[in-house]
Amino acid sequence: MGDEKMLEKPQERKGRLTLVLALATLISTFGSSFQYGYNVAVVNSPAPFMQQFYNQTYLDRYGTPMADSFLTLLWSLTVSMYPLGGFFGSLMVAPLVNKIGRKGTLLFNNIFSIVPAIMMGASEAAESYEIIIVARILVGICAGLSSNVVPMYLGELSPKNLRGAIGIVPQLFITIGILTAQVLGIRNILGHSTGWPIMLALTGVPAVVELLLLPFFPESPRYMLIQKGDEKTARRDLQRLRGWEEVDEELQEMRLEDQSERVEGRLSVLNLFSFRSLRWQLVSVIAMNMGQQLSGVNAIYYYADSIYGSAGVKESDIQYVTVGTGTVNVIMTIAAVFIVEATGRKLLLLSGFGICCGACVLLTVALTFQESVEWMPYLSICCVIIYVIGHAIGPSPIPYVVTTEMFRQSSRPAAFMVAGSVHWLSNFTVGLVFPFMEKGLGTYCFIIFSFICLATLVYIWIVVPETKNKTFLEISQLFAEKNGTEIVVEPEDLDFKELKPRESSQEDMKVTAF
Repeated sequence: MGDEKMLEKPQERKGRLTLVLALATLISTFGSSFQYGYNVAVVNSPAPFMQQFYNQTYLDRYGTPMADSFLTLLWSLTVSMYPLGGFFGSLMVAPLVNKIGRKGTLLFNNIFSIVPAIMMGASEAAESYEIIIVARILVGICAGLSSNVVPMYLGELSPKNLRGAIGIVPQLFITIGILTAQVLGIRNILGHSTGWPIMLALTGVPAVVELLLLPFFPESPRYMLIQKGDEKTARRDLQRLRGWEEVDEELQEMRLEDQSERVEGRLSVLNLFSFRSLRWQLVSVIAMNMGQQLSGVNAIYYYADSIYGSAGVKESDIQYVTVGTGTVNVIMTIAAVFIVEATGRKLLLLSGFGICCGACVLLTVALTFQESVEWMPYLSICCVIIYVIGHAIGPSPIPYVVTTEMFRQSSRPAAFMVAGSVHWLSNFTVGLVFPFMEKGLGTYCFIIFSFICLATLVYIWIVVPETKNKTFLEISQLFAEKNGTEIVVEPEDLDFKELKPRESSQEDMKVTAF
């Protein structure tokens, strides 16, 4: 009875946002997630000046102007190498986070930011557009790693009652990165013929900040305990993160999770797809990441400038309206941080995809009739803003949070690798296919996006459970019935783990796979 009371006491205590947890969150998201967003938007505004540089470089080298078709090819490579690099970065997630840890991977990842930042900054002086294209692959690798590792790292640092809110902070910094690139891209700031190399090089600044400050913060305690078998470090780091000494119950929950996984067997990246107890979790992660990227978010941004132009916004003012749209994106993502723990993950996903679906249908109608009906262009602008709001509260941030929560320690790196690969391949596919869709279907291409939003919404409604305020083990048990499996945690395991935590951890370390 005495032991039970000791376990109950910490249970009543909710995790709080300590200074260590807050700073670890801010440094890792600014150093990694911010760059992802920044590099998404950084080439948009200075595109004409960069293409002018491509042309001039070619003329200086070969004495003849570059053919338009070759310039188009080079520019599409400059843009599309980024998501392709993201895909390669996603493939590196599982081996790196298992070998050098979550924090270690983020520190290592800064190589893929600082080196290309120097390359892009020096490209004009070196008179080489090839350097920019290669550098875009490298910053893509950086984004592919950070977009998966940061949510995993923060999900494992956070107490369960703050996991959703902290899990959205990476997406918040992605939107801040996009907005920063849009602001710096204004013609009067850096979006001009001499400012674009500086703009491209600035991506290295957050990496340097992270490289200098992140080493002072803890590695994931779950990684230290379950995969490294280092209970002493895990306990010390957990005490720093929680701001109190009594962390036995949380350590116990980690041991139980580890014990149940050890009973049912470890898995590798290769057999993740055939592992029955993770079937619906894996399908859900693939569905959500495909829905997130194929829902038309990139197409909406692509169309935004022409929509604003048709509504009578002066061409010189469109850049300011784009910054306004980016600001709405940031504000709504901040709102999601504060409401996710109250509303839960599922409601935000459902409402987000629902809003995006409705906005796509309305946008199709508005774009179809905007020539004949005077006020239709203004409806188009409203649809763009409503779509951005819908995507920002659900489809953009929540899939990362849910991916962290649906998988336990041994399968999480492999799951993030799959999720990241799907995310970046879908992103790459939209970039590749959308211009042809636009030519063939015109404004009706948004109907396809509305169907994708609707299909994703229906899937989430039927299959994905609410994961708010649950332990990783409890979430696995929610999926066990769907998968037709049992999560094995015997009562006697608790006693066994209390008696011999170190031995078990050491044994698990030997059998840990991806």
